[in-house]
Amino acid sequence: MLDASEIELFRDTLRRFLENEVMPHYDAWERDRLFPRELWNRLGENGFLCVDVPEEYGGFGGDFQLSAVVIEEVARMGLGALATNLSVHSDIVAPYILHLGTEEQKQTWLPRMVTGEAVGCIGMTEPGAGSDLQGMKTRAEKDGDGYRINGQKTFITNGYHADVMIVASKTDPSAGAKGMTLFTVDTTTSGFDRGRKLDKIGQHGSDTAELFFQDVRVPADQILGGEGKGFANLMNELPRERLVLSIGAIAACEGMLDRTITYTQERKAFGQPIAALQNTRFTLADLRAQIAVNRAFVDQCTAEYNRGELTTTNASIAKLTTTDLQFKVADQCLQLFGGYGYMQEYPISRDFVDARVQRIYGGSNEIMKEIVARSILGR
Repeated sequence: MLDASEIELFRDTLRRFLENEVMPHYDAWERDRLFPRELWNRLGENGFLCVDVPEEYGGFGGDFQLSAVVIEEVARMGLGALATNLSVHSDIVAPYILHLGTEEQKQTWLPRMVTGEAVGCIGMTEPGAGSDLQGMKTRAEKDGDGYRINGQKTFITNGYHADVMIVASKTDPSAGAKGMTLFTVDTTTSGFDRGRKLDKIGQHGSDTAELFFQDVRVPADQILGGEGKGFANLMNELPRERLVLSIGAIAACEGMLDRTITYTQERKAFGQPIAALQNTRFTLADLRAQIAVNRAFVDQCTAEYNRGELTTTNASIAKLTTTDLQFKVADQCLQLFGGYGYMQEYPISRDFVDARVQRIYGGSNEIMKEIVARSILGR
């Protein structure tokens, strides 16, 4: 386990990488609506991918705190699209393979994900099945010693660049939640096709794609975590996904507030900095207080995760409150920028549109409320 000084050295190295190799190009990548594939290789070469993967699979073998640092710093700098890409790759796909995969699956994919040679995505959402995963239509039917997958997925982060997919599909449609199975699928497999690179209102650089499966044949040894155990495995891994979303959200809040404080001290109205106006002062004070309270809870949840004690309820509370707060901070900070906040040349405008989806993916915030309600009142 790394000590505090080693973690801060890693954080500082990451900041310099982002400042030198990402920030100068980020606006252009956003306009292009896609990060270059080479960015993944550069991130891997510098040791910023899958940092808590064990050393035997090419990672640092650090704990989750190191992975959290990556998302924190990327989100704090206002790089919301990149934070989303990284969290899916390093904090969703890699842990699924590490925790559920066979030794062969781990050896095949984890070292390549650490280096950036392979990009990972997870295919859960379908046109008719988002938060309601049991409504998915993608089927995996037995075919000799393997399966044939047919169906489609949508809103898939990293889908355009992905080399490995975790695909959720129905292996027994009559068995409800117990009829879902996860597979690892190589994107070079015959029958797989990428559809549109979807055009979003925010997070433009993050590739989000449609995926199509037509008789995609996968051997049985590509089942991830056991046949019929897909839904249970998804539920077991979701707390980490929601915690990572919370970490990114609160760090984004901190970054937005810092940039807005600087702006209000420089921008003048009525002969004085707008930071001298009571409305500005009270708004900033209110946001700082709410960020501090949410940061404390996120740090508590991170400690719980490291101890193996993070509950679904606490992860849901963190995701609900921090992503709601992120949008509030973006909205109120943009207001303090006035008309300039509505101009794309000011990063707060990107912060605003990037924040909106945080309340939707990873389980919509309405679903988070239902989970918390069940913990209080039952079903």
